[in-house]
Order: sequence, then C-alpha cells, then structure tokens
Amino acid sequence: MQINRFIATVLVCCLTLACGSNAFAEKSDGKDKNDSAVRAHVLQNTLGTYCAAPRLKNSRADIHRLVDELADVHANTYSFCIHRAATDWDDLQQFLPLAAKKGIRVWASVVPPSESPPRNKLYAEPFRLDYQRWAVEFAKLSLRETNLVAWSIDDFTHNLKFYTPEYVGKMLGAAREINPRLAFVPCCYYKATTPDFVKNYQPLLDGILFPYRHESGGANLTDPSLVDSEVARIKSMTGPSFPVLIDVYATAHSSLGKSTPQYVQQVMTSGKSCADGVLVYCHQDPVLNPEKYQIIKRLFTLWSGNTESGSR
Repeated sequence: MQINRFIATVLVCCLTLACGSNAFAEKSDGKDKNDSAVRAHVLQNTLGTYCAAPRLKNSRADIHRLVDELADVHANTYSFCIHRAATDWDDLQQFLPLAAKKGIRVWASVVPPSESPPRNKLYAEPFRLDYQRWAVEFAKLSLRETNLVAWSIDDFTHNLKFYTPEYVGKMLGAAREINPRLAFVPCCYYKATTPDFVKNYQPLLDGILFPYRHESGGANLTDPSLVDSEVARIKSMTGPSFPVLIDVYATAHSSLGKSTPQYVQQVMTSGKSCADGVLVYCHQDPVLNPEKYQIIKRLFTLWSGNTESGSR
C-alpha cells in the first residue's frame, strides 16, 4: 500500500511538473507572438521620408527644421540615417524627443559593409561594422525613447555573405533580450528577394523595406507600372500579413539617374494601394525640390486624413 501511494505521489508530481512546463511554454510562446505582433503593428500605415536630414553649417543635422518639415508634410515616420557625419548618432538621440512631441515614429538606419570604407569615405559611427553592438544600442535607446520603433540596414540583400542567418539571429537575439518590441526592417531588393531568401530570413525579420526600381522589367526610375505586381510577388512568398513597405526614389540613383515628380507621385500612389506603408527616399528640401516636396505633402495629408489647414 505504501509503495502504491509512493508511486501515485510520484505520478502526480510528474504530471504537475509537465503541466507547469507546458503552461510555461504556452505563456512564452504567447509572449513571443504578442511581441512579434507589436513589431509588425508599428510598421503598418507608415507614411514617411528617409535620410537626407537638413544640415547646419557645422554638418550637424538640423533636427528642429527636420521635425517642422515632417509635421508640415504630415509624415508619421522618419528613417534617420546614420552615415553622413560622425555626429549622427548623437543627433538621432536629440531628434527622438522632438519627433515624439509631434507624434512621429522613428526608424534608425545604418549602412552595410558595401557602403563603408574602402568603398565609401565614412563609416556609420561610432560602432561601424559591429552590427551586434548597433542592435543592442538601438534596443537600449528604444527603451528610453519609445518612438524609436524600428531599425534598418541599407542594401541588406547586397551583403548576405556578411549577414548570414546565423549572424542576424545572434544580432537580433541580443537586441530582443533588451527590447523584444523593437522591429527590424532591412532594405531588400526585388531580385534578391527569392524563395530561398524568404525561407532563410523571413523568420528573423519584421518586415521588408522594398525599393521599387522596375527590376522585373528592366531596372529604371521612369516606369511605375510594375509596383503592384512586384509587391504582389513578394507578398506571395512572405504571406499577405508580413509587412512590405514601398521605398520610393525621389532622389537620384547612382546608376539609374533621376526620377521625375510625376514618377514619385505615381509610385507613391500605387505603393499605398498594395503595400503596408510608403517611405520616400530621400527627405525632400522644400526650397530645392519644391514640386516633389508638395507631392509628398499632398499625398501624406490626404492619406493621414488631415487637411492643409489642420494641425497635428
């Protein structure tokens, strides 16, 4: 009888531990799923500009003017590029609270090895090619400044030999230990976004920043007709709920040349209808590029439900 009671007690303990273990696993899975959903949610309906912050004479970012211009065009997001000057990291930290007062979400963007010395003059400072350190520092900063909702790496798919799935997994794992709700949205080009890429990288990413260049019909910045089909192809691989944000060239490309104001308007409009958000590369100067600036303002104002005379 005592042996039977002992066996029964052991069985009860084992079942309790198993149930407790399963409950913990379910809770952990639920938390992970919830964090992932939050990361995806902050990317939805993005209306923003990307890089080319106005500069002061000392090369510092003119963050007050930048915030005023973003508010003027009714952007809800700005992707702050860390590359133009060694002070960009400091300027980002000063920019964030100003942007928060206007309800502007912020991404931080760094350049990959292919856009660093020796190919270019400058590194992204101060952490240079240590992307695991960048990930950790962005995560820390996002806890202090909660409108820092995402970060990105430019030309990510041009550098996959460096950014292996193992490297990216370790990089993001360290960041998500600090803030599991900070999204990672790298720049991924059409031809490189293959089924193998999606299989290997999608589980690590929270979205794709997709620079439209008409690549499926011959790369150019003149023909907006393939926006829908190229976004649809990417969505067919990632699934419809995975965020794909269109990246519109308002500034000239090094080999494809300039885009016209009409092209910018058409790509923005098509992208809004089929993608999960619109980012314009680069932020346009209202004096130097007034026509493109006004197109961005008119469309963002319309899409955000504001009126020209309304305030944010």
